Amino acid sequence: MTDFTIRGARVIDAQTDTIADVAIADGRIRAVAPNLSENASIEIDGRGLILFPGGIDPHVHFNEPGREDWEGLRTGTAALAKGGVTSFFDMPLNSSPVTTTVEAYDDKRRLMDDHASVNSYIWGGLVPGNLGDLAGLAERGVVGFKAFMSNSGIDEFQASDDATLYKGMQTIASLGKILAVHAENDSITSVLAAEARAAGRVGVRDYLNSRPAIAEIEAIQRLIIFAGETGCKLHIVHVSTGCGVELVRQAQVLGVDVTCETCPHYLVLTDEDVERLGAVAKCAPPIRNADEQTALWAKLADGTLPMVGSDHSPAPTSMKQGDDFFAIWGGIAGCQSTLSLLLTYGYYKQRLTLQQIAKLTSCNVAKRFGLSNKGAIQPGMDADMTLVDIDAEYTLKAEDLEYKHKISPYIGMTLRGNIVKTWVKGELVYG
Repeated sequence: MTDFTIRGARVIDAQTDTIADVAIADGRIRAVAPNLSENASIEIDGRGLILFPGGIDPHVHFNEPGREDWEGLRTGTAALAKGGVTSFFDMPLNSSPVTTTVEAYDDKRRLMDDHASVNSYIWGGLVPGNLGDLAGLAERGVVGFKAFMSNSGIDEFQASDDATLYKGMQTIASLGKILAVHAENDSITSVLAAEARAAGRVGVRDYLNSRPAIAEIEAIQRLIIFAGETGCKLHIVHVSTGCGVELVRQAQVLGVDVTCETCPHYLVLTDEDVERLGAVAKCAPPIRNADEQTALWAKLADGTLPMVGSDHSPAPTSMKQGDDFFAIWGGIAGCQSTLSLLLTYGYYKQRLTLQQIAKLTSCNVAKRFGLSNKGAIQPGMDADMTLVDIDAEYTLKAEDLEYKHKISPYIGMTLRGNIVKTWVKGELVYG
């Protein structure tokens, strides 16, 4: 007996673009074909709508336990579901304690099981002094490990020096895991920031100038050398430059197991927008100029840049204001809007195909991180899906956001792609 059937939707994934019925039973996709004769207790009219595999966001900061006043699992995952996202990977640094030990992992896992309304995965942390904890975290099932080459903004989560990175990558390779890295050369950014602040230059443009593209590019190159030497699988998070993506492509040609991601804010905002919007658009690496944005879109179009993660990094309003732009929390709240932004700017403006959108938001993420039952609308896969009216247009309002703090640089934007329903393993979580 089929639990429910979606009738006549346009089914999109990496392999499929067809009008079909989709039958769901016991949390899995039972069948995908036109005019199914499945006997279902519930039938959903999908005509004129797109059925995508549920989004997989590989990069969020939900801050629980310990900093639920910034964001929590209930609000964060409600936002994901409303945005068509059915799985997320939570970063280790904004929780308290940070997720660098088995004990901290266990605390976070219990909370996720109790509070998250979508599928949850955990990044472990690589920091100076915790090499001995990596094996235990791997046994617990972390999706991988995260390290910073620059100041994380969290005192408990220290940046990794080269020795920590090199030894950590040796260990992570032996465990069969992947290392994700925030790649910025701290020697460059910290000195430039200190010089600017000492001279009283603390505005938006001063901050942007303190984190030049070369800081990202050099760090990526160094990481690639370490990955090639150690055999460690490597993933560069929130790449903001076309040159950074190109370094990854060149390394892949040479046999290095490395991938990268970018974020919606690098694709839809420029440095001029940061000057206009202020603190709500502060992040690191910073949002760059229009030329870099154009380069990133080209890399998405040719498949070199395989995925988009939100890097949802919220904070209370009090931390997103002040006269010293360097002192303001550097994080953008945006996980609810990723799919709509990619449809608006990618599909309608950059002419990416719907299959490319599905790959960027789900299929490629599942493949890279080994989620074998996710990322496709195919028989036997988990029924993680989102039904979308891609023609619907709406203006994003603060009250539309499910975040704990109704802060986002996308408020006021007119977007395309209204999420109609979202299912996690066949259970309706939105709509």
